Amino acid sequence: MIAVSVKNQQELVELDYQGLKAAAKAVLEGEGVEAAKVTFAVMDDATIHMLNKRHLNHDEPTDVLTFPYSVPGVKKLEGDIAIGAGVAKREADERGHPVHAELCLYVIHGCLHLCGYFDQTDRDKRKMRAKEREYLGKLGLPDIVED
Repeated sequence: MIAVSVKNQQELVELDYQGLKAAAKAVLEGEGVEAAKVTFAVMDDATIHMLNKRHLNHDEPTDVLTFPYSVPGVKKLEGDIAIGAGVAKREADERGHPVHAELCLYVIHGCLHLCGYFDQTDRDKRKMRAKEREYLGKLGLPDIVED
């Protein structure tokens, strides 16, 4: 069973809870995950900034932070994913697409990290971007992935 929950910790953007859950499930099922417990926390700039500083020593708000509690390939995949609503809104407004699509991209990105994808090297980034495009397409969302 794949259990996905979304916690709203911000007031900047309205969330499509079912759409965000569908994005997560599309990735997890598409990557062959049979059992998972994943929680998304959509938060304001101040909160994700604090987490980004604490965990990665990056002194700014960010789009996605992934906290895996299991390793890929185990019977049950578990993790928390923090999503920056302010970053999503600014990106969507600047690039002219719906904020929901940007949030779904962040959900997809976080789930791919839980499934063992990385984006530190150019080769790994290309693989991850291709997967992001694949899942956006499967969900009927526009290709908003930046290379």
